[in-house]
Amino acid sequence: MKKILITGVALLGLSTSATMAQSNSAWAEKMAATIMKQYPDSMVVMKYLNHLEQDKQLSPSAIQEARASGEVASNKRPANWNYEIGTVLMGFERLWRSTGDIRYQLYIKHIVDHFIAEDGTIKTYKMEDYNIDNIPTGRQLLSLHQIRGEAKYKKAADLLRQQLSWQPRNKVGGFWHKLRYPTQMWLDGLYMGEPFYAEYASMTGRTEDFNDIAHQFITMEKVSRDAKNGLLIHGWDESKVQKWANKETGKSPEYWSRAMGWYIMALVDVLDVFPQDHPQRPELVAILNRLSTALVNFQDPNSGVWWQITDKGGKEGNYLESSGSAMFVYGMAKGVRMGYLPESFIPAVKKGFDGLIKTFVTTDAEGIVHYNKAVGGAGLGGNPYRDGSYEYYIKEPTRSDDLKAIGPFMQACVEMDMLDKLAIGKGQTVTIDNFFNNEYRNGLKFHYTWQDRFDSGYSFLGSIFNDFGAKTTMLSAEPTAQNLKGTDVYIIVDPDTKKETANPNFVEAKHIETLKNWVNDGGVLVLLANDTTNCEIQHFNELTKAFGIEFTGKNRNMVKNDQFEQGQFILTDKKGVANHPIFGDAKKIYVKELVTLSVKAPAKPALVEGKDVIIATAKVGKGTVFVLGDPWIYNEYLNGRKLPADFENFKAAKNWASWLLKQ
Repeated sequence: MKKILITGVALLGLSTSATMAQSNSAWAEKMAATIMKQYPDSMVVMKYLNHLEQDKQLSPSAIQEARASGEVASNKRPANWNYEIGTVLMGFERLWRSTGDIRYQLYIKHIVDHFIAEDGTIKTYKMEDYNIDNIPTGRQLLSLHQIRGEAKYKKAADLLRQQLSWQPRNKVGGFWHKLRYPTQMWLDGLYMGEPFYAEYASMTGRTEDFNDIAHQFITMEKVSRDAKNGLLIHGWDESKVQKWANKETGKSPEYWSRAMGWYIMALVDVLDVFPQDHPQRPELVAILNRLSTALVNFQDPNSGVWWQITDKGGKEGNYLESSGSAMFVYGMAKGVRMGYLPESFIPAVKKGFDGLIKTFVTTDAEGIVHYNKAVGGAGLGGNPYRDGSYEYYIKEPTRSDDLKAIGPFMQACVEMDMLDKLAIGKGQTVTIDNFFNNEYRNGLKFHYTWQDRFDSGYSFLGSIFNDFGAKTTMLSAEPTAQNLKGTDVYIIVDPDTKKETANPNFVEAKHIETLKNWVNDGGVLVLLANDTTNCEIQHFNELTKAFGIEFTGKNRNMVKNDQFEQGQFILTDKKGVANHPIFGDAKKIYVKELVTLSVKAPAKPALVEGKDVIIATAKVGKGTVFVLGDPWIYNEYLNGRKLPADFENFKAAKNWASWLLKQ
């Protein structure tokens, strides 16, 4: 075992908490265990009553009995490509990205692989149905492609994107919900189509698609919003020919909670990748604020959750419903964390989450956790015909452990943990440099950027900062006093050499002077290099030397293949206790192919092995400098896919991010 010396940092007053509480996420982990036990091989989605009627699997009298009992769980559909799968797997993805636990990502892969052939075809999927419900699980295809690099996932995602290109539209440009529902837009459809649409556009650089994505949201709100109460009706028929449609407005008659839940989840997820400088981004944020305000007005004052028919709480037959309630809590909690909603929503969010646990969560005799009272399904039109009436919605049976409810509930649990940590980063901005490091691949920026979700990117690290309530931005211009205005943490990673970029931008004297002044005034500067063959060390060194730190030119931890122990650093003390002043309770990290440091005042070593200084920090004026000779925490070494489980890069990165934000 390598002997590591941890020095200096605590004397600077640069401490970090050693433990990250996960109390609310524990509910998500328990629900994940429930789903993995119920669906060990593939997900077989329960049938709705109208499916059973269509298939003539139940007689009319049996249908009536099923409606009365509220249970149709014994009737299941063959495993098919389905939006419910995508919905629950988003819960697994959020849990994976917030914990770094690869088990959840492996489960996603296991379920999705049931459908995807090597040539990218999708079992049971029929593009010619033009059913927008078939799109959501495409988000897992994008994620799997980015994490694993397998072409079959991208090919399958391309099929779904092709469907959107040909999806029928009404006269105002809105997507039909399905080919067999002509001219109709449903709130559900925004979640079904837009998050995948946006993530695909972000990944492929099709920025023009964001105009259409914004148009879908804006159009849907325009045609569905009630100006008096602020709520959105479930569906709109442009042709006004459907029996459920108002003959003057085309609107369906009722406010269904889960429909608005789909819409609010779609908004907060799309905003993750929607361009910051897009002219319609403020309107999407405004829509989120309008809808959230309306929903809080209809929150049940006793339970804290919401009713199946949102505006008719307490009416005979109406009931407190779990899927829509979880969606509202998730959407608003994330909205607050990301700064789209003001913190004045926090009391309603906390009351709502407490209500989810008290009203809908149970534990059986075997200790298995269940999430109950989710309406099985609801729609408009079809065969047998659904008239959108109050009586129709309240008579649809409810279920326990419904995939459409569990996915949002899991995400709500994770978001509530993040709310408890908002004070760490709220109001702060973490900016990553894209001036000194400015690489392109296939015409797209990549390598150590927040947007890059492949192994080469920093999207995991960006999410960690966002989870603490901080805003993440990228600076493509040179660092000047004006350009750094509003930035609290500035990260420069691996400046380009001429072999990486034809005309690289080198660190100059003016940049050094600007950054010295910025740090002295309270900025936190992070400088991450690389080994000397892959980083422009000469000019970068002039910057680090301004703070008493120098790259020595000595490379180490040159790992061969998968001999990961060659890149390990043990962070525990002589007694085996992990309490590093920066990395907290992380016991072992992996850092390969790095250049070592030398230090002099005001800098101090923070991590030493033998005679080699691995990490150094400096307190300069009101600010702080952190230096490491490696990019270290890019996605490849945070997502859990490559490193053995005993390496704790993810935990160390969370503690490090917290430490930076507290300086």
